[in-house]
Amino acid sequence: QVQVVESGGGLVQAGGSLRLSCAASGSIFSINAMGWYRQAPGKQRELVAAITRGGSTNYADAVKGRFTISRDNAKNTVYLQMNSLNSEDTAVYYCNADLREYSYSSGGYWTTRVYWGQGTQVTVSS
Repeated sequence: QVQVVESGGGLVQAGGSLRLSCAASGSIFSINAMGWYRQAPGKQRELVAAITRGGSTNYADAVKGRFTISRDNAKNTVYLQMNSLNSEDTAVYYCNADLREYSYSSGGYWTTRVYWGQGTQVTVSS
């Protein structure tokens, strides 16, 4: 069984910074991409940033230059450093991990499965 747990959310003033962490644990062979998403009230969940196992990154336009995603493969952990926060960044932030898994059905084969964390609230006060 795999668990994905986020931490580091909270209340911060506009212009401030927060660092989110997300750790995957359990029966893990390897993790491909890891990512951060967010969902504000009344809005759809959207990609914030993602990072491959090799370190390639991509960001939503709204956070480019302010947020930095990084990961520690040895710890199965991904981070999101958020600077220059504003009220538009207020949301629940979710982490996901794309795991490589072996399925024993149909003679056995490798596949991938995405696991999600339960989210951490980030609130930016103006």
